[in-house]
Amino acid sequence: MLFPTVTAALPADSLAFALRHAADAIAVVIGGRNLDLALAALKVPAASRPAIQDLAYGALRRYGRGDFLLGQLLSRPLQEARIRGLLLAALYRLEARPEDAHTTVDQAVHASGGIAGGRYRPLTNGVLRNFLRQRDALLTALAEQQGAARWQHPDWWIDALRTAFPTAWQQALEAGNGHPPMTLRVNRRHGDAAAYLARLAAAGIGARQLDDNAIMLDKPQAVDRLPGFFDGHASVQDLGAQRAAALLDARDGMRVLDACAAPGGKTAHLLERADLDLLALDAAAERATRIDDNLRRLDLKAEVKVADCARLDRWWDGRPFDRILADVPCSASGVVRRHPDAKWLRRQEDVVSFATTQARIMDALWRALAPGGRMLYCTCSVFPEENAQQTAAFLRRHPDAGRIPLTDGSEELQLLPGPDHDGFFYALLEKRPA
Repeated sequence: MLFPTVTAALPADSLAFALRHAADAIAVVIGGRNLDLALAALKVPAASRPAIQDLAYGALRRYGRGDFLLGQLLSRPLQEARIRGLLLAALYRLEARPEDAHTTVDQAVHASGGIAGGRYRPLTNGVLRNFLRQRDALLTALAEQQGAARWQHPDWWIDALRTAFPTAWQQALEAGNGHPPMTLRVNRRHGDAAAYLARLAAAGIGARQLDDNAIMLDKPQAVDRLPGFFDGHASVQDLGAQRAAALLDARDGMRVLDACAAPGGKTAHLLERADLDLLALDAAAERATRIDDNLRRLDLKAEVKVADCARLDRWWDGRPFDRILADVPCSASGVVRRHPDAKWLRRQEDVVSFATTQARIMDALWRALAPGGRMLYCTCSVFPEENAQQTAAFLRRHPDAGRIPLTDGSEELQLLPGPDHDGFFYALLEKRPA
């Protein structure tokens, strides 16, 4: 549920106000709901949102650590989820901003006054001051932990990555706990990355070029600061996601399907690279509007439909596609630094459920692919059940399917989260003529 807030006495520009609303959002996630929806539901001034979001995202990125610390500082579990959320947000800030410890404690106590009639004010004060007094001993105990307290992911997730990537699991987990990079895709119809990099420099925005069309910013920026953004000269898109268009290799005149297209980043990238007869599908009408919005900003054209891509009878006219991008629903385990609540909301059985849906989509889309055509299977997951195991099973089911080597000659590409990109998986499949 979303909690009513009583914050009339808290100035909207105060830390107490931000902590109070971050506590509500965190409490909603603890109750099993999505963080973005919780933040969107908050009735707060726009100027207050960045501080609230920073506290909520930071606390949830470090939830395993905060949960351990609260376990050491509380004599019994808290029943009031909003106070738990407030303490998690305050502990995050005490560690992130130790020079402001006095202010953080003071403002957290003020924020607690609007929860449950203020009866948790003494507890809030005591827990946070005890943390400051016992900090060294608590951090020593924390350093000896493994599992969620050490790696900030659920134990089952840690075990899955350790098994799948025995030499890289630690780096992947650490990357998943950090802040994501902000990467731009330069619209090649308006120039290349080198030219846009110069425009950024002229605007006082530090950045570095990654390839012909990708630029990583030194610091995240509001899009209205980006030169030509609203004229379609650049888009925000992770470097890993930008791999899709090149791997699919759609060329002028081809009939192309983007099967799970929202919010439209990959759709737009395909159209920036070639003149295509492109159909973009998404199952949710609200998400499909974001495809239209992106195409309108970039002055690109595609047919957009709302439909379940696996239900061919609802949308397919029987004309086969030369290329299909199957960017299927998945656990999103490769992008959790952008959605830190997902680490704690996902369950191991969800991966199995996603794998079942992915197989159903692949089998359906294969029927719509022309002989000699290619389908790029894509996820933003790091779990083999959704990736390599999924494509291997598909090839066993479809004797007319074969792998096409990727640009580096490999059969598939598994990107783990790192400094330059999120986690993605790609495999390119060709339909052999009968």
